[in-house]
Amino acid sequence: MALKGWLKEPGGARPPVAPSHFAVRLEAATAVYGAGSSGRAGGSGGSAEVTALREVTAGIHRGAFTAVMGPSGSGKSTFLHLAAGLERPASGRVLLGDTDLSTLKETALTELRRDRIGFVFQAYNLIPALGVTDNITLPLRFAGRATDPAWLAEIVSAVGLDGLLDRRPNELSGGQQQRVAIARALVTRPDVVFADEPTGALDTNTGAQVLRLLRRLVDMLGQTVVMVTHDPVAASYAHHVVFLADGRIVGELDAPTPESVAARMTHLGER
Repeated sequence: MALKGWLKEPGGARPPVAPSHFAVRLEAATAVYGAGSSGRAGGSGGSAEVTALREVTAGIHRGAFTAVMGPSGSGKSTFLHLAAGLERPASGRVLLGDTDLSTLKETALTELRRDRIGFVFQAYNLIPALGVTDNITLPLRFAGRATDPAWLAEIVSAVGLDGLLDRRPNELSGGQQQRVAIARALVTRPDVVFADEPTGALDTNTGAQVLRLLRRLVDMLGQTVVMVTHDPVAASYAHHVVFLADGRIVGELDAPTPESVAARMTHLGER
């Protein structure tokens, strides 16, 4: 079966990329929800089942910023949840580097998410009683790992939080709180950072600052970032955009602009 949906390097079509160049791979991944589904192949196939992703094969390049777009119900959030190990496919498989997530027991999967994956959501999910430093280093404390002062200083500087480390979340603006959330996602040196509508709660100017920050982290630190968004302007900060409709990959775009993304969204699903 031909492989569809493998994301390309900037500059147009290229020969197939070696799997080792991908941070995350979905291989014929299908996701099913609803009555009778078991979350894995072998569900009873109840009539109320909904197939959110249909045999999706895709690869996310290491050290790239990838945006995932599609209309409501297209499967973009399910794509993120499978890629991040938050859900298991009904069939097919998901690999983080060379690790097949479907082979891991729940405890091992939880540890993998904690150690190798970073998350940034629309809600900042900061602990009100903790200062900035403690909020950033919380994943390390949960893992029983010591903080690397040099790495902490580097990411604090990279996200623009110098001079704010002693403040509590209620003393920060929304953009500053999201920067704390991004630093928290980076503190474990994850393989991939997944961002789900990270600017949804921010005004336009602050959102643009956060998007520029995510792009700089990719360009400066080589971080891999995958962002789900509905906004063509937000997607234009990425290196690549992958488009979903009806649970399938229906297009890809390199070096996106707001205009090219909006035009592609208008014609999603056309063959």
